[in-house]
Amino acid sequence: MVWVNGRLLREADAVVSAFDHGLTVGDGVFETVKVVNGTPFALRRHLDRLVSSARVLALPAPDLVALRSAVEQTLAAQPDPTEGLRLRITYTGGTSPLGSDRGDAGPTVIVAVAPLVTRAPTSAVVTVPWPRNERGALAGVKSTSYADNVIALAYAKERGASEAVFADTTGRLCEGTGSNVFLEVDGRLVTPTLATGCLAGVTRALVLEWCDAVEEDVPIEALETTSEVFLTSSTRDVHPVHSVDGSALAAPGALTSAAMRVFADHAGAQSEP
Repeated sequence: MVWVNGRLLREADAVVSAFDHGLTVGDGVFETVKVVNGTPFALRRHLDRLVSSARVLALPAPDLVALRSAVEQTLAAQPDPTEGLRLRITYTGGTSPLGSDRGDAGPTVIVAVAPLVTRAPTSAVVTVPWPRNERGALAGVKSTSYADNVIALAYAKERGASEAVFADTTGRLCEGTGSNVFLEVDGRLVTPTLATGCLAGVTRALVLEWCDAVEEDVPIEALETTSEVFLTSSTRDVHPVHSVDGSALAAPGALTSAAMRVFADHAGAQSEP
């Protein structure tokens, strides 16, 4: 069952207008939330970020009470509440004229779920030749305009990797297509600053709070000399990387193993950190 604009619908009936601005021009924002035993993890943080992303796009402020109710209704309608799920909240500019102008029909709101895919224990990543624009209008926004990520991920998979990593326009390490990056630098655990244009990931923030990690600008070439790398996202948690551009790494190394333990311990103790 899928929640669309106030109604729970069967998947086949869960449709939006062909003129929806999220479809025609990518005018929308979204959040992906991990659901374990029927409970969405860190939902408050995800909703807060949805509000921030909508504000950047000048979309009307989402009704968080209604969204929480939509999430509850959608999860309650699933056949197996104990199954690990990936829940997505999509919030678009709604039905609009063809072109960039937004219409006055109001936002489209969708809550959908799918099974949480089991990943391999470690990932291989490659760097890509296209930069993130840290000065762009969508820098740091979880926008539905995801074509850059689609192209980069396809590039990575053609080279036997499961994630692609971007630099920003100045050559600083930025992020993956759907993940944040942590790496060892001089024995410390470091992740790029938000100034690079990377997404302010929910799991990234929790690792910074719970683990001995810092934000620091580093050149993307730091991936060539580091001893450890891991990725974070809502569906990955802390996920070790075993190679970057074909060069092998410890996976997990000591810093990564510690972060995995600390994150699991904290995350298991609370659903709304």
